[in-house]
Amino acid sequence: MSQAATTQSSTPPPVEKITVKVDGREVQVPRTTPDPISGRPIPTTMIQACQAVQVDVPHYCYHPKLPVAGNCRMCLVEFGTPALGPDRKPVLNPDGTPKIVKSPRPAIACATPISPGMEIYTNTPAVKQMREAVLEFLLINHPLDCPICDQAGECKLQEYSVDYGKAESRFVEPKVHKPKRVDLGPRIALDDERCILCTRCIRFTRDIVGDDALGIVNRGSYSTLTAYPGKVFDNNYTLNTVDLCPVGALTSKDFRFKMRVWFLKETRSLCTSCGTGCNIIVGSREDKIYRYEPRQNDAVNSTWMCDYGRLNYKWINREDRLSHVRGPNGQRSGWATATKDITERLAKAAPGSVAIIASARQTNEELFLLKKLAAKLNALTDSVPRTGEGDRLLLNPDRNPNSTGARLIGICTDRMGEQIPKIAAGIEQGAIKTLIVFGEDVTKHGISAAVLGKLETLIVSDILPSETAKLAHYVLPGCAHVEKRGTMTNVKGRVQKFMKAIEPPGDARPEWEFLHELVFQVTGSDGYRSIEGLFNQMAQEVPAFNGLTWATLGDTGVTVPT
Repeated sequence: MSQAATTQSSTPPPVEKITVKVDGREVQVPRTTPDPISGRPIPTTMIQACQAVQVDVPHYCYHPKLPVAGNCRMCLVEFGTPALGPDRKPVLNPDGTPKIVKSPRPAIACATPISPGMEIYTNTPAVKQMREAVLEFLLINHPLDCPICDQAGECKLQEYSVDYGKAESRFVEPKVHKPKRVDLGPRIALDDERCILCTRCIRFTRDIVGDDALGIVNRGSYSTLTAYPGKVFDNNYTLNTVDLCPVGALTSKDFRFKMRVWFLKETRSLCTSCGTGCNIIVGSREDKIYRYEPRQNDAVNSTWMCDYGRLNYKWINREDRLSHVRGPNGQRSGWATATKDITERLAKAAPGSVAIIASARQTNEELFLLKKLAAKLNALTDSVPRTGEGDRLLLNPDRNPNSTGARLIGICTDRMGEQIPKIAAGIEQGAIKTLIVFGEDVTKHGISAAVLGKLETLIVSDILPSETAKLAHYVLPGCAHVEKRGTMTNVKGRVQKFMKAIEPPGDARPEWEFLHELVFQVTGSDGYRSIEGLFNQMAQEVPAFNGLTWATLGDTGVTVPT
């Protein structure tokens, strides 16, 4: 086969588009879109065409990442199609435009495919009446307890009632009562009276997670959501159903009644519980973390995150955080004094007498600065491997969020941890006299307290107390990722940045800040006045990151070759 033929065959076919009108606005949309589960092409629907022109069609059961159910009827719209003559050709108006025949019946926008020349009407008097009617039916048995509902402020029933519903109700009969405060699983509480039977949770659990654990029982007004008889709703993705629930039926036991959502500050960040690097929103108030929620990034985590990562935040607000700089003999010190003392010790260190163990939970920028320090001191470097059980969806066996970054920057080899025994042996033999440890308790990873006791200088930067920190001559309190800015590289090579959500306690500082001071004082290398400047400098010096800038990373990151 010729090169031209090969190139032609490898080029994807052009996307076929068709023209439709939404409320009089013409738009071209693809004829098909990928199925959210299988990825196979399926016909584009009315609601997707409306989204293309940013026309809001209210909906409850529809979700772009789930199979279509079409059971809430909230997305009803009117539509028309071109009239066809006996010859099956479009009938034209006197001005030459196709004659549109309006359908006598409405259609649900989430499940009705578009066709060429179709016109969709989302704001007619009839559509408004249909939306009012659907909301009236949904509210017949729904408890009107918005002031005490945990979903208040994020409730689509509340929002749509204001936007599309009536101000009064015609229903005077007693409401049907259903089970309340149902213990659905270890992390989920269910209020069946609030459930509007959208089945989002059922479809997510069945089709995304592969755990067919939820279903609807009984009929009519008495239909209720429940788990399989004799079972509890317990997999590693149950809390995604809380995000999916458009009302206050499914609530997180961890967040339930802890904080009103309108008081929370929302910050774009990353989950650091494994190498996947799920994009998240951190909900905080007054320097306290209240919850993590998934943030959409189709290149990483779609719109989901696992329960393991979602609940791994409480250590950040622990009262025993390392919050003060400590010098020799456990004496409290200040940053200026400690930095000066450490610089003097490192300046006197013989080449090869220093080793650095840098956690793969540090940012790319911090690992880059540690690598520069190691190059000046001819230091042996490594990181601690951290593994666990993974799954087929998001949870990765690599429990370090930045193992790829550590390898690309050169802090460790592909066989992470292989240098640690050499470092331990070097300390015992007296060849290594100074050890710098960032974010690890090395007494749990092959370097015992007795071995650490042979060092002339042990410098530790960490967030929580550890046996290694107890033995350190200098303790430099660092920050959790939500207390600083930076980037990490996930297992697939996606470089992503995260923002600062809360302030660190006490003297704690972002590690890159005091590392910059150490690198400047030890090596003379300067120029990192901001995290943006530091990243851009790193991108110039680390081949894997060449061409990147802080600005080009955007909110969802950029993938680099690994």
